[in-house]
Amino acid sequence: MKRRQFLKGAGAASVAAGAMVSSTAQAAPEYKWKMVTTWPKNFPGLGTGANYLAKLIGEMTGGRIQVKVYGAKELVGALEIFDAVSRGTAELGHGAAYYWKGKSRAAQFFTSVPFGLTAQEMNSWLYHGGGMELWEEVYEPFGLVPGAAGNTGVQMGGWFNKEINTVSDLEGLKMRMPGLGGEVLKRAGGTPVLLPGGEIFPSLQSGAIDATEWVGPYNDLAFGLYKAAKYYYYPGWHEPGSTMECFINKEALEALPEDLQVLVRTAIRVANQDMLADFTAKNNRALEQLVNDHGVELRKFPDDVLNKIKALSDEVVAEEASKDEITKKVFDSFVKFRDQATKWHQVSEQAYLNARNPLA
Repeated sequence: MKRRQFLKGAGAASVAAGAMVSSTAQAAPEYKWKMVTTWPKNFPGLGTGANYLAKLIGEMTGGRIQVKVYGAKELVGALEIFDAVSRGTAELGHGAAYYWKGKSRAAQFFTSVPFGLTAQEMNSWLYHGGGMELWEEVYEPFGLVPGAAGNTGVQMGGWFNKEINTVSDLEGLKMRMPGLGGEVLKRAGGTPVLLPGGEIFPSLQSGAIDATEWVGPYNDLAFGLYKAAKYYYYPGWHEPGSTMECFINKEALEALPEDLQVLVRTAIRVANQDMLADFTAKNNRALEQLVNDHGVELRKFPDDVLNKIKALSDEVVAEEASKDEITKKVFDSFVKFRDQATKWHQVSEQAYLNARNPLA
């Protein structure tokens, strides 16, 4: 009798559980969101990073939020996503904050600053140095809530069709370079050009631009940039730790139950770490392919060029920061954290890498 009662109870529990699953399945998804990106659809690293984040939000919320990803130009143009999410055309945007200099000069500091913070340092500033609070303050007038959603690590210096031996070789150079790095190039006598990723290769191939930076070996190989330029320079002085972003329409976020708000923001933070790991794992193999299989000439910028560019960078960044109050506020926080991190990393990261990888 006890056995029959147990089986009867277990059966009832199973039916109840089945009914709950069925009810949940019928109710999900409770929210259907759109994510617009600045990247070509499914582009390695950046586009796939957006896809991963959308998938992660769905999984972490148990399917209660379903996110459909739109690549550049599928729903809006690559450089139109900020406005699209701000006005509610989409709930999420995936891009890079330095594209929005026209909205706020301060936004540039949340992607990368020439000779600024590495990926590790950038995350530390954002999460534990007051950077995230400042970022939220900058985006508040636009009805957006920002989040760090990935990092490429130190980028490459770019692709050139001529050798760069002196700073004078940058004069008159038309180069795709956004953000503060582009302003430094301009100060050195070059002409910065802002292009979305999908337009870089044809512009370089046609001669509309003379040089370009993009990201690093993993992404540059995928774009086939080696077919349009001969010289591949390092280091990426202009982007030492480039943070990608996912910004959320504030009204859409606040319309969610509190648990889903936390899960969405946590998913963005998880994606931030995953992208950096992805780039770190794949850049080395891609660089070997570029050099060994495609005959790319890998070059280091001469020290004299880097020293001059650094001096120009310091001037440009300080001048940019002085133009409005919020940018100055962000700049002061950024520089203070950079100086503190530099002192520590001289006796930790830098000292260790110098010991592990002594120069020949």
